[in-house]
Amino acid sequence: MEYRDNARIDQSRVRYGGGGGRSPRGRGGQIAVGGGLGGIILVLIMMFLGGGNLGDILGGGAAPQQAPQQQSGPQPECETGADIESNRECRWPAYQTAIQDYWSQAMEGYEYGTLQLFSGQIQTGCGTGSSEMGPFYCPADQTVYVDTTFTGELLDKLGAEGGDAAEAYIMAHEFGHHVSNLTGQMAEARAAGNQSGPDSPAVRLELQADCYAGVFFANTMKDPDSLIEQVTRDDLMRIADAARAVGDDHIQQQQQGRVVPESWTHGSSEMRQRWVAKGFDSGDPNVCDTFSTNDL
Repeated sequence: MEYRDNARIDQSRVRYGGGGGRSPRGRGGQIAVGGGLGGIILVLIMMFLGGGNLGDILGGGAAPQQAPQQQSGPQPECETGADIESNRECRWPAYQTAIQDYWSQAMEGYEYGTLQLFSGQIQTGCGTGSSEMGPFYCPADQTVYVDTTFTGELLDKLGAEGGDAAEAYIMAHEFGHHVSNLTGQMAEARAAGNQSGPDSPAVRLELQADCYAGVFFANTMKDPDSLIEQVTRDDLMRIADAARAVGDDHIQQQQQGRVVPESWTHGSSEMRQRWVAKGFDSGDPNVCDTFSTNDL
């Protein structure tokens, strides 16, 4: 994935630092995966938060709250796309800039979200967040939380090729959740209660975020002002590979040796790849209404 050297990186909506002390890896040695990494955050997050109701975690369109004040960390000097080559940490605020720039143009009334980079554990508007959940979105404070180091480790554990395109897909998926929160469709998932399975509201919400990620990639390639200048065929293969790796069936087979569809909260590898492709092929957010179709 290539960046546009003269495009500006906006760090005004990025918080650095915060967190500390890596938490245990979940129960039974399992890797708890969340959000863009496509594990089972809507179930496993409750393990880390000590129980709770799925609706409370999803937020259900409640009035945004401020996240607990996080420890401030040093902000890298990232001004333009050219800085990514000399300081690879600049790619994280670059992803966020490109994604939110797109949605600010595509969605009337778009409200910018926040990106929080952290390490280990962190207090959020949704409770205690953990690296082992993978990147996740908290609707209560409208913030995407990412442990940049552990994200790469998790992709590797799930057998994904990784790389910038895979990371950008994860970030685009999480901000896709932000869009679903703004439209109120996240509230629809909450209203249905703690359901799981291939056609559950939880899966529909995750597939919608995948579709929105595909839409973003399709449009950022056409935008002469986007920070992302080019998405190559190899990049697209890495995005598809990441979507495969984070499918519920792949994760269950890898961790448990068997697939249990009735416990799915994110969708199978095939479903996730199909909805990323659907968003990419159309470039139209309107095709991402996963709540109104029986063809998931």
